[in-house]
Amino acid sequence: MKQWRNALVNPDVSLEQAIAVLDKAALRIVLVVDEADVLLGTLTDGDVRRALLKRLPLDAPVNKVMNANPKTAGQGWTESRLLALMEQYEVLQLPLVDSYRKVVGLANLHDLLNKHRHDNPVFLMAGGFGTRLRPLTNNCPKPMLKVGDKPILEQILLNFVDAGFHRFYISTHYMPEVIREHFGNGEKWGISIQYVYEDEPLGTGGALGLLPHDEIDLPLFMMNGDLLTSLNIHSFLEFHENHGSAATMCVREYEYQVPYGVITSQGTQIKSMVEKPIQKFFVNAGIYLLNPELVKSVGPDIRIDMPTLLEQQIDAEKPVYMFPIHEYWLDIGRMDDFQRAQGEAASGFNG
Repeated sequence: MKQWRNALVNPDVSLEQAIAVLDKAALRIVLVVDEADVLLGTLTDGDVRRALLKRLPLDAPVNKVMNANPKTAGQGWTESRLLALMEQYEVLQLPLVDSYRKVVGLANLHDLLNKHRHDNPVFLMAGGFGTRLRPLTNNCPKPMLKVGDKPILEQILLNFVDAGFHRFYISTHYMPEVIREHFGNGEKWGISIQYVYEDEPLGTGGALGLLPHDEIDLPLFMMNGDLLTSLNIHSFLEFHENHGSAATMCVREYEYQVPYGVITSQGTQIKSMVEKPIQKFFVNAGIYLLNPELVKSVGPDIRIDMPTLLEQQIDAEKPVYMFPIHEYWLDIGRMDDFQRAQGEAASGFNG
């Protein structure tokens, strides 16, 4: 990581000294700060050239040359939002500041562009009623219930944004206006969000038929809007692409302990007895990657669940794979799940 602190100067240094810092730090910007590192202004190569054209002396204080109203970004901004602001104002760097305008970092366009950016669409299912979480969901759709300081759906979306994804679709049904008002078109995070609305619930797979199929040109992530997970999204995508899968389903290992002694027999003769054995299964984790051809096979107003849709692919001898999740995962379906999530929010859902 480049040392942005090397680009800090106080407002009393000379233009000549600031130019030396500009060259040595090699960040193409100088950050002018007070003794508490509060940002007062910035100096770029363009500012220097304009000062020289005005024949300002090199011993002039930098605060006479600096840009006293530079564009800045918050320390918690996503990469997509940073890129959007840089593009809007055609700047190469953005000082990162806290609520007191103290410099806490520096975003560099070159560094951001060199990071992985994915064009895969992401489809978040947020139309459920959340019946088992009443009365919390009487006036709020379940995906908009807050865990920690953010709604569940925002936690999910930000995980994808931080991983470099920027094309989002959200399926709504119950109280859709609450979701639309909170997320808007995604501009707040430097992403695009489109909505589809189910007049009647179409099942976990039916909403695929409402998507603009002509825009689905890459494998599509599909995820229930009531899940919290620290799933490695890049590994999931890499697995799907490397296996040439028509669809890949995330699965979780589920253990069930039989509360009795289990008997195996041959006829009426007992062959073995196992006391309260533990059985292990892989269960659907509610996260999928679907190839465009599969997405486009679901017509509008078709009611179908995802297991049925994937079974059709299997029956047609299309490759369908499973991707085991070992990371944190929690399906917030019941009140005790919701309370558990609140207790685990502080750990960043890495348990």
